[in-house]
Amino acid sequence: MLAAMPPTSASSPKQGESLIRDRGDACPGALRLHRADDGLLARLRLPGGLLTGRQATVLALAAERLADGDLSITSRGNIELRGLGDACGAELSALLADAGLLPSERHERVRNVVASPLAGTDGTGHADVQLWACELDGLLCAEDWTPRLSGRFLFVLDDGRGDVAGLGGDVTLIAESGGTAVVGVGDLTYRVAGSDAPRAALAAAKAFLAAAHAAGNGAWRVRELPADQPVDLAGALEGAGVEAVRVGPGAVSPGGPPPPGVIGRAVSVHAPLGRVTVAQWRALLPLPADELRVTPWRGFVIPGFGDDAAARERLAVLDGAGLLTAPDSPWLGVGACTGRPGCAKSLADVRADAVPGHGSLPVHWSGCERRCGHPHGDWVDVLATGDGGYEVTLHAGGTTVPVNGGGTLTETVTTARTTTKPTATR
Repeated sequence: MLAAMPPTSASSPKQGESLIRDRGDACPGALRLHRADDGLLARLRLPGGLLTGRQATVLALAAERLADGDLSITSRGNIELRGLGDACGAELSALLADAGLLPSERHERVRNVVASPLAGTDGTGHADVQLWACELDGLLCAEDWTPRLSGRFLFVLDDGRGDVAGLGGDVTLIAESGGTAVVGVGDLTYRVAGSDAPRAALAAAKAFLAAAHAAGNGAWRVRELPADQPVDLAGALEGAGVEAVRVGPGAVSPGGPPPPGVIGRAVSVHAPLGRVTVAQWRALLPLPADELRVTPWRGFVIPGFGDDAAARERLAVLDGAGLLTAPDSPWLGVGACTGRPGCAKSLADVRADAVPGHGSLPVHWSGCERRCGHPHGDWVDVLATGDGGYEVTLHAGGTTVPVNGGGTLTETVTTARTTTKPTATR
């Protein structure tokens, strides 16, 4: 086990040049830990965000016994433990392995699979992509070549409702009516049988690795490939025995995160600023269907309640525990990086400085220009400037616009969150 990781670097490209990755990917994992100012950090991949009741209990134990007592949720629906001691590695890995959370030590950092968290619960999607996520995870862990994927390479599995399709996946699967799916890599999209979707996603990842090797720039993600470097997705699908037809880009309607509340026989809640205490985590238990789904919007879906009354009773318990249970909560959509004192690069204690506010756009408070964990799509950027202040910027429609609300920071952020059409670029 590596107690701490070396820094990574990428040569900054000049205008019109491609990014050059000249070191290996040091993205943290459950076995390869990152040293932060508040101790070691472990990041545990959860394909589809899925946990059993026993696995959730083990994570609470690990946070309580080995870490700082909190669990952080990432923008990919994974879990981070912070404040780990230098000597905890063997105990942590043993706990996780015993709970079935480490099916392969060699593959644990490449199990990056996001799936529609309500799939199979409300009759809205075209396929239960959570089943695809489980199958894809098994395929990833069975191959010798998949550990060559970066720890940042992302598979996105959308059941057709459009909730996760826009989350910046390197390989995207979108379920269609009629039992088919569209697999996409960059601008390439092919229609395949739904039963072949996980194998198609694996083949797409292999096609990316071949393209990255040919490009020679050390690309970790599809968007880092040079513009003139093709990805032979058709050839990879044929080689995997997957019948495919070239189609245009999917026309899935954009969706959003499941709102807090009772949705069918499931309960949806969000974690304030993406972090929960062990007590809040344990309030999620017991699980009626032995399944907890961690969402990429830093929340949870608990499926399988027998009736509406039972679901509402659990929602009330979670509200009392301090989780976000109402769709009009002013903290909904407000996120933050770790900030001080946990991160040496941060210029502020952003989690303490973050303020609530109403508006449709998500807002993310960042302690430095890396903006770790910021949302995809349109969002409000609140960046620490190092002098005790913050710069508020709107990222929307491919443009970046500074925002001046003409009042307090809270008023400025609210102005930005309610803006839908930027008027200037920077």
